[in-house]
Amino acid sequence: MFPVFSSATLAGLLFLQLASRVVTAASALGTPTSILPEPRAVKVTTQREGDLTRFFIENNELCEITMTFEMGLLNLKSSSGFPLTMTFPPHQATAAFALSPIDPAAKWEYSYTNYYKLGSHCAKHNDGFLYRLPYSPGAAFRVTQGYNGSFSHKGPNKYAIDWKMPEGTPVYAARGGVVIKVKDDSNTGGDSMKFDPYNNFVLIRHDDGTLAHYCHLKQGGCVVHPGQSIQAGELIAHSGNTGFSSGPHLHFCVFKTRNGRERESIPVKFKTANETAITLRTGRNYKAGEVRTAVVVHATAADAGHQGGAQ
Repeated sequence: MFPVFSSATLAGLLFLQLASRVVTAASALGTPTSILPEPRAVKVTTQREGDLTRFFIENNELCEITMTFEMGLLNLKSSSGFPLTMTFPPHQATAAFALSPIDPAAKWEYSYTNYYKLGSHCAKHNDGFLYRLPYSPGAAFRVTQGYNGSFSHKGPNKYAIDWKMPEGTPVYAARGGVVIKVKDDSNTGGDSMKFDPYNNFVLIRHDDGTLAHYCHLKQGGCVVHPGQSIQAGELIAHSGNTGFSSGPHLHFCVFKTRNGRERESIPVKFKTANETAITLRTGRNYKAGEVRTAVVVHATAADAGHQGGAQ
């Protein structure tokens, strides 16, 4: 039910011939539940320095990516072991590894497959953070599938939550962060995996490097845009019934990236109108509490002097 991110169209089939040296790269493999990255958002490039071949990753996504390389080498040694998994920061090109011939006089060759997902495999979730319920204060909705849900909350979706709610219900951020991806162009949904590519969603990066996914949103229902900073309790979208969905509901999951092909969901605690630091249970209704926003008063130096110093 919850799509993953992969590099199914990242590089395609690359074939370069440099004099008598052949360099090949197999196309990356995707999965049936892929949300494809933006075209050319991530590029793998090489730079020759004599017999040394350096690999660089140019990441133009809005957050870190985690990439895994699987490499086949003939008469080559590497500065890193394989398979190699690394996280690369956004908006820059970063050196990954270098190859050099074992015997410079002999033919050498390499082939590689690379996969990437959005997010950092170094992220460490702040387990002390309490998430708010992602709907209007005072509203209550029933959890139809919680952690370890038998229908689809297994594997990377183990710690996801589904709330049954009418299409068009306002969806609010359960935690603040930066919007990384938005999709709301689909009006198609159904109860089989063939509908999964039609899932509308909002993806938000938290300050600890974890990501939150809000899924099955209404067509045209997103009110935020990539790169936007948002606060907990801020309106981000409207719920729907798109993608792999057996009925109108909101799917929510917090996860970190494990490597270029896998992610892992994270169990989180919620605060409701009546309870604090709880794990939501299937079959129960939960009422959202009021959002409390801190008020910051900005004082000038002169004001501070009148007040006897900043408080």
